Amino acid sequence: MDLMEKLVALCLNRGFIYPSSEIYGGIAGFWDYGPLGVELRTNIKAAWWQTMVRERDDVVGLDSSIIANPETWVASGHVANFHDPMVDCRLCKRRFRAGQIDADDRCPASPDGKHDFTEPRQFNLMLKTRIGASDDTAGDAYLRAETCQSIFLDFKRVMTSARMRPPFGIAQIGKAFRNEITPRNFIFRSREFEQMELEFFTPPAEAMSWFERWREVRMGWHHAIGLDPAKLRWKAHGPDELAHYAVAAYDVEFEFPFGWHELEGVHHRGDYDLRQHSQHSGKDQSYTDPDTKERYTPVVVETSVGVDRCLLALLASAYAEDEVGGEKRVVLRFTPQLAPIKVALLPLSKKLAEPAEKLAAELRRRFAIDFDVSGSIGKRYRRQDEIGTPFCVTFDFESLEDHKVTVRERDSTQQERIATAQLGPYLSERVLGF
Repeated sequence: MDLMEKLVALCLNRGFIYPSSEIYGGIAGFWDYGPLGVELRTNIKAAWWQTMVRERDDVVGLDSSIIANPETWVASGHVANFHDPMVDCRLCKRRFRAGQIDADDRCPASPDGKHDFTEPRQFNLMLKTRIGASDDTAGDAYLRAETCQSIFLDFKRVMTSARMRPPFGIAQIGKAFRNEITPRNFIFRSREFEQMELEFFTPPAEAMSWFERWREVRMGWHHAIGLDPAKLRWKAHGPDELAHYAVAAYDVEFEFPFGWHELEGVHHRGDYDLRQHSQHSGKDQSYTDPDTKERYTPVVVETSVGVDRCLLALLASAYAEDEVGGEKRVVLRFTPQLAPIKVALLPLSKKLAEPAEKLAAELRRRFAIDFDVSGSIGKRYRRQDEIGTPFCVTFDFESLEDHKVTVRERDSTQQERIATAQLGPYLSERVLGF
């Protein structure tokens, strides 16, 4: 079994990720996040927001609607340009992105590669919906294909209400939708996904400097959350790869189990976005510097990373197999800050469940915890290792007398006896960093 198969099985069995509407056979490109998955996603988003917004005085947040006026997507170029070439194979009755067909012109779904391909044709990736009370009055709209466009639409509102001036940024975390021709590689390419995006508005003369500064910040963040540096690299977009709006662009690539692929994009978008929306809406989006009286359309530097791809990269980096006491174990070596469950409280006997519950209630006020009383202590350790819990706390019969518990660290498996009165500060320092 290869790493990808192991990750998919673990996610399904341990409550990270399930196929959406599975009892009806599922639906391609859509996934549900179980109890552990939603905790991990929440922690990823919190770590991004902490770094990108709360620790900075030049970035503010936004949470915009999933559906915008359809003219938004005309102005942005999505209606005209957001296409992928698509081919059908008449033999296997499957549909593919043209880019999936290899240089030997083989059918990806056929063991012997035999095919009967149609000519490539353009397929728009926008997901349409209808808004209105009845079919005859409803109008076409789109589920947003990216979260950044609403940031551009709200640029002046945010700047004025937050009393900001360029250079400053607007950050947003939110769902986006793309009608992918062939969703694949688990959650890597889905039709519904979540983005963490920053649009940083800067005077034209400062744009390239900010572009390089944000590249440094973003790579540092990926290192900090626990991605293996050996599996990260920069890939520059060549002149023939740049999007129609881009002046310069780099991808942070990660070595997923299925190869090197984009994890995050850092783009110098020029003044394309605000200029386009100025022209199409008739509302001027330029800015006048109150000190120099210079009037200009701000240039945008964008950083955009998918929550789902980030989660998959974390799983791939964290997954390990080793031996403890001659017994094989699977362990997810998440950083404590991102681990879905921070602390597992394990009463040594079911008879200790009631007195241990008081300690559990205290820990729940600070951490996401698991309270597990079933099975041998060794099996319970293995379960917690497999979901990435950094600390297990064993409450034994001596704990009733000496008011101490045994704390086991996941990676080293070393154990330490700690007074229950000191347990909160002890774990806070190691889990939260303070």
